[in-house]
Amino acid sequence: MKDNQISNRELAESLFIVNRHAKTAPEPRHLYDIKKHTIDKLLNENRAKKVGLHFSDHPKFSQQHSTLLIEVGGYYFHVPATKKDFQELEHLGKVDQTYRNPKPKLSLSRAKRTLYHYLDWQQPKKPAYSFQTSSQPSMLGQPTGSPWNQRRRRRP
Repeated sequence: MKDNQISNRELAESLFIVNRHAKTAPEPRHLYDIKKHTIDKLLNENRAKKVGLHFSDHPKFSQQHSTLLIEVGGYYFHVPATKKDFQELEHLGKVDQTYRNPKPKLSLSRAKRTLYHYLDWQQPKKPAYSFQTSSQPSMLGQPTGSPWNQRRRRRP
């Protein structure tokens, strides 16, 4: 499968899923990297369009700043704006809170697989996160020998 065979809609749906998970992930850096590189490549191939600038809903250091609105396959995404964007694009004002992207039915793993394929990246062998495990196994779910509400009998 070549890059051109992945439709803009498929890439947009995958970007939507990755972006949605990045917003709630404990370690979102890798997901945001995937989003950034995918959008950059789409812009270079003229498969994405810069729409304009929006005021951000999340000011940095109590300072208002703007983000760049990108359209890909009928979906809209915000990315950090560059100085060049401010010179070339129209400022659209506040974000329209009534508009929402359509919600695709797609798993995070499939979305990442699609974007890795498009970017020609290798999927990491291990997850970016790790759970700390204790040296002693858990006793949860193990039989205890007697029901919880019965006393143990004393032996003489």
